[in-house]
Amino acid sequence: MGGYGSDRKWHYHAKETTEDYLALDINYLHQNNLLYSTHQFSLTWSRNDKPRGSISILCDRDQLTLVYRHQVRGQSSESITCPVSLSWSNCHFGGRRPWFHCPVRKCNRRVSKLYGGKIFACRHCQRLAYKSQRESSLDRNLRKANKLRDKLDWMPGILNPTGNKPKGMHRATFLNLQAQHQKLLQKACEFTSIELKLGDDYFD
Repeated sequence: MGGYGSDRKWHYHAKETTEDYLALDINYLHQNNLLYSTHQFSLTWSRNDKPRGSISILCDRDQLTLVYRHQVRGQSSESITCPVSLSWSNCHFGGRRPWFHCPVRKCNRRVSKLYGGKIFACRHCQRLAYKSQRESSLDRNLRKANKLRDKLDWMPGILNPTGNKPKGMHRATFLNLQAQHQKLLQKACEFTSIELKLGDDYFD
């Protein structure tokens, strides 16, 4: 069951979301051991098995050079070369963590993700919102309730029956998740006229 209001149309001037853009994640590059000097590689993005974009990346010690094509609808594509500075910070438990520095002039914000447009830039420079920021209070509570239902191995959707304690789950954990689920249902009911009937076994 989808959350109530999940099909709302957002007003014309609403920000696009990070999910609408191609994202380059520094943590993904680091975890896959791609950030070493003179290394050159390519990445591709796809959705539903359909290609969305590709990029070539040349690594130097303190910089990445991004090479890709950008196209505005109705115009021919152009080749873009975008240098992006890197920095590293020490982790509390050892090791180092890399960061992008947004290449937009006067920004230079340290970030873990860049989002593609004519240039790859931080979320703030691209004026992007997170998808969760567009949720209503009702949709947010329903989404959280469904996450709990997934942990409890219950069927998604607050109008579906609740279930028993999953096999292998500690009873204290089950009661805690169950209580959280009940609170979210009560909050959701504040936004709707739906009367939810909870079985007697819900509180067992």
